[in-house]
Amino acid sequence: MNYFFVWNGRRIKRVFFLTLAVLLSAGVVWAEKDNISVFAPHPPAAVYNVPTERKVIALTFDISWGDKRAEPIVDILRNKGVTNATFFLSSPWSKTHPDLVQKIVDAGFEIGSHGHKHENYSQLNDDEIRTQINAAHGILSEMTGKSPNLIRLPNGDFDKRVLAIAEDLNYKVIQWDTDSLDWKNPGVSNIVDRVVTKAHPGDIVLLHASDSCKQTHEALPTIIDQLRAQGYEFVTVSQLLSQTETKGAPVQDKSAWNRMAGPLSIG
Repeated sequence: MNYFFVWNGRRIKRVFFLTLAVLLSAGVVWAEKDNISVFAPHPPAAVYNVPTERKVIALTFDISWGDKRAEPIVDILRNKGVTNATFFLSSPWSKTHPDLVQKIVDAGFEIGSHGHKHENYSQLNDDEIRTQINAAHGILSEMTGKSPNLIRLPNGDFDKRVLAIAEDLNYKVIQWDTDSLDWKNPGVSNIVDRVVTKAHPGDIVLLHASDSCKQTHEALPTIIDQLRAQGYEFVTVSQLLSQTETKGAPVQDKSAWNRMAGPLSIG
């Protein structure tokens, strides 16, 4: 039995051009793949340092409870002529210590949010995360006269949901590249050595001014002196961010951060 295939000239022409269009599109995508990736949207990311050639460094202090450490630390910074530092304040602490908040503000230091309740936000649902950030925002804005736009989450804990919600609320999540480990009270010399030896241009240093950290105020003068001897200039986190674009590698959840920064700190 013989089979005859009858091809319609118009159909052949249509198939030919469709095939050609597909091949051309694939070729364009392949040739422009690098450029396309540049313009692809990036997920929200936490900032743990800023790449820069300038010898600038940001000293940051978390406060969530107590009234014994904050004032000595502010006094040390002022006596040492350090006019730029960033304090991340929890809102319940701020509300019960208005005099200390005002002292930090009067000294001209930058205020960031350390959230409301001191709990891991990655364990909360989306509405609860938003509520916690907004509650802290309202209290800190009222007490300081300025709306914060930087947040360091309690325990440094976050996931990609927390990052997305923080960004939606116009906050930038700030972590750290050097953990002083002052929250472990490892000894004054150990705190000093850890900060000074790990310091690098664009570094964000984690320190605490809560009462549980009993050695920070003793280590701080030496840290300042030794960093200055190395040629470092002290800046706020916002000033540091203005140096250049933040580092490209996004940190989207707590597990990713842990791999880079080690154990989480207490507030």
